[in-house]
Amino acid sequence: MQVAIAAFPRMTALDAIGPYEVLQRIPALDLVFVGERRGEVRTENGFLGLTVDAAYDEVPSPDVVVVPGGIGTRSLLDGGPLVDWVRATYPGTRFTTSVCTGSLVLAAAGLLNGLAATTHWGAVDKLAELGAKPVHRRVIEHLDQRLVIAAGVSSGIDMALRLAELLVDTTAAKAAQTLIEYDPEPPFDAGHPSKVDAAVMARVEEYRAVRA
Repeated sequence: MQVAIAAFPRMTALDAIGPYEVLQRIPALDLVFVGERRGEVRTENGFLGLTVDAAYDEVPSPDVVVVPGGIGTRSLLDGGPLVDWVRATYPGTRFTTSVCTGSLVLAAAGLLNGLAATTHWGAVDKLAELGAKPVHRRVIEHLDQRLVIAAGVSSGIDMALRLAELLVDTTAAKAAQTLIEYDPEPPFDAGHPSKVDAAVMARVEEYRAVRA
């Protein structure tokens, strides 16, 4: 089975690499990074480069699509190669998935109209504008529509583990989780604005402004 992970300028690296680390552990899955053209794209802060191995038109019928998020999604929502590719490949996929603001791309492609969906907390209003119904949940599944949607960044790992279960079986998903030693015990319970105080949110906004 071919899993195509989209890569584009100013994407969030972990949105792609989290699912990649899970799914590449499973021998039945063949992963490829796809983009507008072959070559390097730089992630959202410019510090890290990822390599696109195939252009969208070279991967016309993947079994699974993974669309990461990042600030770079904002310039893609009016249409163009990524949105067109997602829309074109969707009818033939076993699953089309997103992480973080990748759900905005799915919505822009018309895949989330009227459906509950999740995204990074900072993009909830935009998701609603694009026709989805935002829900604060780490992973949302619409199995009849073959969609699996993850919230911000690290939730892509959870999404990929569920995807491994759907594509192969529960044992495969657990094996992948064990291989990557995904056994989180974060030092802080600060994974959402609802869990932190004003001082933390002030620092969040300061950091967001630097990377905008």
